Amino acid sequence: MRKIFIFVLVILSAFYTSTFIVEEGQRGIMMRFGKVLRNDHNQPLVYMPGLHFKIPLLESVKSLDARIQTMDNQADRFVTKEQKDLIVDSYIKWCVSDFSRYYLATGGGDIAQAEVLLKRKFSDRLRSEIGRLDVQEIVNDFSGRLTTDVRDSLNTGSSDQDHFGVILPINQNSMAELGIKVIDVRIKQINLPTEVSDAIYARMRAERESVARSQRARGAEEAAIVRAQADYEVEHTLAEARREALITRGEGDAEVAKLFSSIFSQDPDFYVFLRSLRAYDNSFSATEDILILSPDSNFFRFMQNPKLMPSQDKVR
Repeated sequence: MRKIFIFVLVILSAFYTSTFIVEEGQRGIMMRFGKVLRNDHNQPLVYMPGLHFKIPLLESVKSLDARIQTMDNQADRFVTKEQKDLIVDSYIKWCVSDFSRYYLATGGGDIAQAEVLLKRKFSDRLRSEIGRLDVQEIVNDFSGRLTTDVRDSLNTGSSDQDHFGVILPINQNSMAELGIKVIDVRIKQINLPTEVSDAIYARMRAERESVARSQRARGAEEAAIVRAQADYEVEHTLAEARREALITRGEGDAEVAKLFSSIFSQDPDFYVFLRSLRAYDNSFSATEDILILSPDSNFFRFMQNPKLMPSQDKVR
């Protein structure tokens, strides 16, 4: 029984050490005694995701990441066609297109080494493309032509065929030489250098202040015009109102005078008597005034001779 258990244990151990699993999103490179196994075309063997077998103790497997990688580039200074500096912040999305080339070019599939090589070539291509454009073309590049040209130039020569079906050799300056494919290039932000942006902001601020002063002066001028017009309208309205009031008062006084003239013309003696009463009232109501008159004065005729008074019927 013990022997059977040991035999089964040996079988399981041999099976475990002779198999390996390549996870989803990865690829496997087989090595024997530290050397990469190759196929009949002298290409390194690349194992797809799944269960595979190997010779225990003699062969080992190196796993490579097959997923899309994102490389965030540090903002760098670039020069445009008109010799103006720009600070460009960008990132790249890339993946492994040829695992055998990638493994050999990066010293065993080191992602950090791959990004160092990719960043160097990307910086050169982006610098070349920006050097062909001016600032306005770069800023107004809504179609993404700049980043598309950079991506295509990095991928140029990736085992394409010409019109006659002949496979073209891979360009040594392309990322295909490293077994890498650049999927996308994006520019996150474009800034001016601090010394340039400060000068531009100062000029923009001065221009805006000049416009603001001009607008305020124009507003003050229009306000003065509106205020003067309003004052004119007020004075004109008041003058018209005073004129209408004087006319109305004059017409009323005329009507009153006409009415009194019509009434008193019917009995002049009564009119004289009424005016005398008003004179008596105005003269004697002021307690502090002193009148020195002769008793025989015509002013007291109605007091001296009551017969001169109108009849009681007229007074009523």
